[in-house]
Amino acid sequence: MFQRGIEVIGEIIASVNDALYSYILIIVLVLGGIYFTVITRFVQFRLFREQIRCVTEKPADGKGVSSFQALMVSTASRVGTGNIVGVSTALCLGGFGSVFWMWLIAIIGSASAFVESTLAQIYKTKGPDGSYGGPAYYIQTAFRNKPLAIIFSVFLILTYGFGFNMLASYNLQSTFSSYGFYNPEISPWIIGLILAVIVGYCLMGGGSRVIKVTSFLVPIMGVAYILVALLIVVLNIKALPGVFSTIFSEAFNFEAIFGGFSGSCVMFGIKRGLFSNEAGVGSAPNASASAEVAHPAKQGLVQVLSVFIDTILVCSATAFMCMCSGVEPSDKLSGAPYVQAALSSTLGEFGPIFITVAMILFAFTTLLGNLYYVDKCVIFIMGKVPSKAFMRVYYVIASLVIFVGAGLSADLLWNIADVTMGGMTIINMPVILILSKYAFRALKDYDNQRKEGVTPVFKAKNIGLPHDVDYWK
Repeated sequence: MFQRGIEVIGEIIASVNDALYSYILIIVLVLGGIYFTVITRFVQFRLFREQIRCVTEKPADGKGVSSFQALMVSTASRVGTGNIVGVSTALCLGGFGSVFWMWLIAIIGSASAFVESTLAQIYKTKGPDGSYGGPAYYIQTAFRNKPLAIIFSVFLILTYGFGFNMLASYNLQSTFSSYGFYNPEISPWIIGLILAVIVGYCLMGGGSRVIKVTSFLVPIMGVAYILVALLIVVLNIKALPGVFSTIFSEAFNFEAIFGGFSGSCVMFGIKRGLFSNEAGVGSAPNASASAEVAHPAKQGLVQVLSVFIDTILVCSATAFMCMCSGVEPSDKLSGAPYVQAALSSTLGEFGPIFITVAMILFAFTTLLGNLYYVDKCVIFIMGKVPSKAFMRVYYVIASLVIFVGAGLSADLLWNIADVTMGGMTIINMPVILILSKYAFRALKDYDNQRKEGVTPVFKAKNIGLPHDVDYWK
């Protein structure tokens, strides 16, 4: 009876998921991203050097969260198990053409990332331990609609505190399935328990410990992963022309795409691309708002770079490792096993071990980055920083969710995460479309000051902001 109930819930969620990603989100994200790209005059390309420069800036007073630290927290959430398992799933179920659509949604979406993170900076508020902000805050300040802001916050908590964290836990334990000691009845729960305890320890140290851990681990794991991917591509360099040919031929095979759209490369490319880079979803602005910068546009530019790191670098690294290996994708290999098989064919026994280590680091930092977002939304809903006793109970629950996720069904977890993330996007994208004129004005103000040869400094009155904000006066 219980099992049947789970199956019914799974079927309902899958139906909602198909409706969201077949029509609504594709239209909203793609058209919104194209609009932002055109209006900002291709900010993701035009100011690429400026993105690099902004990352290295530190707070003027030497205190607070730097742009780099905020980038690492948002990248920790973006660069996770989805970059390995999500890409592998897209290749196995959607084909090599899904890589092109992942690239496209990232390039277009990076303009959305600029707008939402710039708005998060403009509308951020002062908190007891720094600045707070994100969609909930700009919805409340600009629209005076706290119920909608709370609904968004609930969606974010469900997405990052439950859906994504359970999925990250499951993806991590699944990498151990290729080892002889793995017992499908017991091992997932043991691995989930160990992960839950370690994450719980970091959470008890609060946001500062999360920022320190992610700032240290994210650059190391990202560089190591990309270097190994490059090594595999070089060792299989003769396969590269055929890989590119297959990517583009499958990406534009419209007969196959429209013959079964829900299982096409377009669908999987957009779903897994969105899951990975999160541009326009409304998650990264929660980290962006914490940075101490002289101009909101700077943090918007930094988040464009985060999308680039996530999809163009890390997701592509996974894709090319798999595609150049010669191992054919299939339903049975979908997920971590396909990546492990691909690396084994080139690097032997070292391959699966490397992927396991990468998954541990990716999952760990993803869990911490996700819960950093959840912290901010819990504070918003309550209207204050909760007591230590409340936070300890919350951290215990968050750890239990990680433990439970390790033993659940992958399909159900993917669908839950996709649906709740879709709910966030449906709220956030229309909001940033309405408020985008202030982000555009902020960018123009930033460009003008750069042309004048001065260090850009922002004041709300310079863009005619009609809303009362805590900063920029």
